[in-house]
Amino acid sequence: MNVLPLKDDSVAAKRAQFTVVPLRHPWRWAAAAIVTILLLLLLQAVVSNPNLQWPVVASYILNPIIVQGLWVTVGLTLAIMFFASIIGMIVALMMLSPSKMLSVPAAAFIWWFRGTPALVQLILWYNLSLIFKDITLWLPGLGTVFSIPTNTVMTPLVAAVVALSLHEAGYMAEIIRNGLKSVNRGQTEAALCLGMKPSLLLRRIVIPQAMRVIIPPTGNETINLLKTTSLVSIIAVGDLLYSAQAIYARTFETIPLLLVATFWYLVVVSIMTIGQGYLERHYSRDEAGPNPAPGGLSRLGSILMMREKWRGAQ
Repeated sequence: MNVLPLKDDSVAAKRAQFTVVPLRHPWRWAAAAIVTILLLLLLQAVVSNPNLQWPVVASYILNPIIVQGLWVTVGLTLAIMFFASIIGMIVALMMLSPSKMLSVPAAAFIWWFRGTPALVQLILWYNLSLIFKDITLWLPGLGTVFSIPTNTVMTPLVAAVVALSLHEAGYMAEIIRNGLKSVNRGQTEAALCLGMKPSLLLRRIVIPQAMRVIIPPTGNETINLLKTTSLVSIIAVGDLLYSAQAIYARTFETIPLLLVATFWYLVVVSIMTIGQGYLERHYSRDEAGPNPAPGGLSRLGSILMMREKWRGAQ
């Protein structure tokens, strides 16, 4: 049985019987107009306000002190996220362990470091010498191996890395744990039945599939961490915010320097957002295929394939 296509004139005649009236959205247009007017008013107020001192802002954008503080902020973010990811992975594996001796301490770690504010942890680590005067290693039979004053080790930079790494590790542990649990249990059981070792199973089967679940929240946490590093200015670490504060403490140009810091935070966050998008597409490429077609073309191809199958069946 062959399906004869309709003639062009008959199709045109049938279409002429119907009048297509586009759906109108008056409230949508009204809301868009109001938002546009408010944005224009805000832009006009920001650009024309002399108190913002835009020429001063432009003069400090590439100031050496600001640029140095920017690199400190970026370096802190990378170092803290590196250590937090390693600690978070270990804690996540402990949480998934059937042994209570591992899962309970891991749960306590997450409860403590996720439940207390980052600023409180930062100040506690910076004042660790008030709790322990010295950092001492004592071994049975050997006695004191070494002893170092806590203030010698716990510098402001070290305190910032340790405090924020442990704080961020609490969040990374939950992100990684949820990612590992998202992998179908049947795949891990099949791999174990084939004789695959747990370490190889984790590297080859679980982690590659879990990454598509881990990457989006990890990217968000990294962006949030970049902004959280501004807290280290409290303990005199020369990050971007501290550098801006050091300048306006001398020149009293508070608002322009804060705008400079805001500008560089937005630049770095925008770059990180673009990188996060590429990583998400990389780990989700198997879902869309190597060369995903646009939605309309994909549906058209499916319809044509179904039509050819139906003709072949006839």
